[in-house]
Amino acid sequence: MSAGRSFVIVTGMSGAGRSTAAKALEDLGWFVIDNLPPGLLFAMAEEAGKVKLAADKVAAVVDVRSLAFTTDLNAAIEELEARGVGVRVVFLEASDEELVRRFENVRRPHPLQGEGRLVDGIARERGILREVRANADLVIDTSSHNVHELRNKIVAYFGGEDRPGLRVNVVSFGFKYGLPVDADLVVDCRFLPNPHWVPDLRPMNGLDTPVRDYVLGQPGAKEFLDAYEEVLRVVAAGYAREGKSYATLAVGCTGGKHRSVAMAEQVAARLRDRGMEVQVSHRDVGRE
Repeated sequence: MSAGRSFVIVTGMSGAGRSTAAKALEDLGWFVIDNLPPGLLFAMAEEAGKVKLAADKVAAVVDVRSLAFTTDLNAAIEELEARGVGVRVVFLEASDEELVRRFENVRRPHPLQGEGRLVDGIARERGILREVRANADLVIDTSSHNVHELRNKIVAYFGGEDRPGLRVNVVSFGFKYGLPVDADLVVDCRFLPNPHWVPDLRPMNGLDTPVRDYVLGQPGAKEFLDAYEEVLRVVAAGYAREGKSYATLAVGCTGGKHRSVAMAEQVAARLRDRGMEVQVSHRDVGRE
């Protein structure tokens, strides 16, 4: 495989959507092989180069069933990079509760539970994959995604592979529902007055013009956006130097309905004005 090519490894928790992600990549024209032992990654990369597959469109799905998973995977990545192949790791995860629900729905045991409980297998897998997740280039939490939403997210990240630059996902959320676990950066908009306490605005959300105007008209809103835009300029430049291609920015308020939604839209608009490819999602709108 010639220098300059890049290779994507899709991994993560069992039940978190690896097969869905692989199918989405295939639909985008990628060559994908499933359940590949880490020790065979370089051999696959070499074969892909011999048959002249499209550069930057080769991926492998690797799971925890390789008993020496973390050692094998880290060694395989080091070998690929030493031979001039750029490697990007996509890690899929979901909450314990959601993984239990998914395994129970399909009536299958977790691959690592053995004679124990389902939650024991999940806990063991999290421990094995902890280092892999920490070093992943892109972490996607699929807890609240169905297969179509996960597919759309994969397409959003990888559908524009011919366009260089940082691809950003801006997500609004409510702190009372928990932090997005796949966020790279988190900011808090609870310093702004809450439209929830304005009767006419309460039923609306941050996509509605009256709420947006109310939020953006508050003291500190513009100053916050100006300052955060400058922070993101510095961070994006650093990500580029480090070869990071994807970033998830989380913007939170109490319930994820008013302030965070309006501010997330503004952050996304400013990043687009800087020429970045940006996707926006509002995790908790409609949840109350």
